[in-house]
Amino acid sequence: MSDAQYMRRALELAARAEDEVPVGAVVVLDGRIVGEGWNRPVSTHDPSSHAEIEAMRAAGKATGNYRLTGATLYVTLEPCAMCVGAMFHARIARVVYGAPDPKTGASELFMSRFNHHAKVQGGVLAAECGAALKDFFAARR
Repeated sequence: MSDAQYMRRALELAARAEDEVPVGAVVVLDGRIVGEGWNRPVSTHDPSSHAEIEAMRAAGKATGNYRLTGATLYVTLEPCAMCVGAMFHARIARVVYGAPDPKTGASELFMSRFNHHAKVQGGVLAAECGAALKDFFAARR
């Protein structure tokens, strides 16, 4: 599958984030999806329940290891600092995101501050990912 196809799956998952910011994520290892997640901090009463964290938790259970060495994480919105920290500890090799997050996006941390560096690519299906977020916030106003 291509980056766009994995991002489309992440967009499908984002739609499951009922009444929450629509962000979805998938973890891919050796060409297969090993973890999926979507934003759930409100419904779970857990501030760490971001899509990326949920996908990495599922991937850790599926692989039997919290280290996801060699994995790619696809997420519809640029990750925040908390999620980048978790990706660092999981040793994610590559992060692909859709829409940039100019306020809380922290993907540059992977390229500068940590001793483990992941490849980061933004802008995959950015218009579609951004539209899902804009529609959500427009409906809340």
